[in-house]
Amino acid sequence: MGICRQKSPEDLQSGLWSLIAERKIITLLHMKTICFYFQIHQPFRLKRYRFFDIGADHYYYDDFNNESILQRVAANSFLPANQIILDMIEANKGKFKVAFSISGVALDQLEMHAPEVIDSFRKLAKTNCVEFLSETYAHSLCSLNDPDEFRTQVELHSKRIESLFGKKPKAFRNTELIYSDELGSMLADMGYKTIMTEGAKQILGWKSPNFVYQCATNSSVKLLLKNSKLSDDITFRFSDHHWNEYPLTADKFIDWIDQIPENEPLVNLFMNYETFGNLQSKESGIFEFLKALPYFAAQKGITFSTPSEAASKLKPVEPLSVPYPISWADEERDVSAWLGNTLQNDAFKKIYSIGERVRMIKDRRIQQDWLYLQSSDHFFYMSTKRASDGAVHQHFSPYESPYEAFTNYMNVLSDFMGRVRAQFPSTVDDEELNSLLTTIQNQEKAIEKLEEENKALKAKKVKAENK
Repeated sequence: MGICRQKSPEDLQSGLWSLIAERKIITLLHMKTICFYFQIHQPFRLKRYRFFDIGADHYYYDDFNNESILQRVAANSFLPANQIILDMIEANKGKFKVAFSISGVALDQLEMHAPEVIDSFRKLAKTNCVEFLSETYAHSLCSLNDPDEFRTQVELHSKRIESLFGKKPKAFRNTELIYSDELGSMLADMGYKTIMTEGAKQILGWKSPNFVYQCATNSSVKLLLKNSKLSDDITFRFSDHHWNEYPLTADKFIDWIDQIPENEPLVNLFMNYETFGNLQSKESGIFEFLKALPYFAAQKGITFSTPSEAASKLKPVEPLSVPYPISWADEERDVSAWLGNTLQNDAFKKIYSIGERVRMIKDRRIQQDWLYLQSSDHFFYMSTKRASDGAVHQHFSPYESPYEAFTNYMNVLSDFMGRVRAQFPSTVDDEELNSLLTTIQNQEKAIEKLEEENKALKAKKVKAENK
């Protein structure tokens, strides 16, 4: 019979710490985190451009409308929301975190019409609690058919974000959350490890969006999926008096998240930033709702993470196959909001038919127009959908009808293509064009090499002179 030795105080203390550590691990395993990402985009809306303007007027934009809309949104939404988020980060000692995806064309307009918004984002960047995401510069659909243009725009956008806010984007969010396996492979080759997209039913089936998944074609890339129901509760239903859950309060919303099964660790709330103060007015209580979220989340042990943090801390559960492009939009969650009819497809094919020629042109004005004419909004306005989806399209459109949107856009595009042809005539076939493009690229590489050699020689000369 063994001797039962009484445990010493040291043994008891060691056992206590082991128990505490074990409980901490269990708590961490069951802890939920909220990943907020906000999209900011405003297109350059086109002025009424008639057939008789083609060849006579090369300026396409409705400056008054663009400036007035942007300044109104900045005053009602961006500026107050940025200040509230800054206050929330400071009040919660850095535990409240969010991410922003700001299109290049939105940045261009903000710098022109509301530079104070850029300054407020710089303040947020300094907190190190805000992540800036990568996307296409023009908020365009180029990922669907022009890989070269896609890479060019993503690189251009990344450089712009880094120059403005001192943060190089690590995670990627495509225009309208469009994603497919093919895009995942392309982004993996570009060095991205985290991609955000829609938790569409056609790809999830019975599975939950509240996990980290893997790209089916590259296991090193992690996918964060939007929880559409909870995101839309804020964006679209918050002030709907006919909604059976109205009014939506912060404690009720956090309770819903807390009731999600314990093994589902991540709730991705992806939405338009204009939700705060514009889509949902200040009078609706949307700002008070936002401010109260961290308090009630802390009571339930729910944290906040940026996309890159969530992707680094959580292991993916399985690969997710997305053979055809998905998006956030409409009931179908596909690309039919932008390419669902003949008008949209004709305009889409027309503009991208000149992509190679445009990329060879150094004219700054042509390059700028090329970007602004690619914004997905122009195709969204051409949608002929009906019912509730159609109402959404018409709400955002500055045109009386989709046909007016198509006619106006095609008139502008005809003029733009004429300017491109003036520099690279259509008589130059694709083979000649490719040969010319290769020559130009080789010349640029040779110039870069000579510049580097010149810098090295100058540095060597200065070093020798200082000896």
